[in-house]
Amino acid sequence: MSFIPFQSPFEPTEADLRQRSQDYFQFMNTRRSLRDFSDRPVPREVIENIIKTASTAPSGAHKQPWTFCVVGNPDLKRQIREVAEAEEKRSYEGRMSDEWLADLAPLGTDWQKPFLETAPWLIIVFRRIYELEGNHKHPNYYVMESVGLAGGFLLAAIHNAGLVTLTHTPSPMDFLTKLLDRPANEKPFLLLPVGYSAPNAQVPDIQRKPLSDVSVWY
Repeated sequence: MSFIPFQSPFEPTEADLRQRSQDYFQFMNTRRSLRDFSDRPVPREVIENIIKTASTAPSGAHKQPWTFCVVGNPDLKRQIREVAEAEEKRSYEGRMSDEWLADLAPLGTDWQKPFLETAPWLIIVFRRIYELEGNHKHPNYYVMESVGLAGGFLLAAIHNAGLVTLTHTPSPMDFLTKLLDRPANEKPFLLLPVGYSAPNAQVPDIQRKPLSDVSVWY
């Protein structure tokens, strides 16, 4: 592998660092998980740019062990919703502990997921546990960590575009492999409905933990 000079996008002053870091925090602090979507169309090019941004995430040995499956077909979105709701119903009515359900209660969530049909796009992130080179299975490294990082970049890119999303993880998720006819080396990791917020959409009145609760300085 050859190497090339690193080129920083700009040379910030200390004042720039302070201002840009504060501005970005304030912007990202407006991000919220949303369940009320508009069916207003979103151009495919926007989703392509969002995925390209997610793909700039670091990965183990630069293997980029992810596949982003984008679903806009209404019939397929309906099928995904039907199976996801069936799995979620089983979870809410038997798989989840009483403590788990109690923690979810203030958020007003349940097994019904209409956003899976309403949102114009669904992005399903798959983790690639290995690559096939002929008959040889070549391993990928730090797959969960790498795909998790890409998921974070994806959320930030969606928010930056002015759209909303929700990190949906129906359990189990194997039905997505079957519905999307994905190969054996791919496992579903995250499902994101993406679109505009519905008029008069609401979110829970919650607060984020303060810095003192999420950081330790040495």
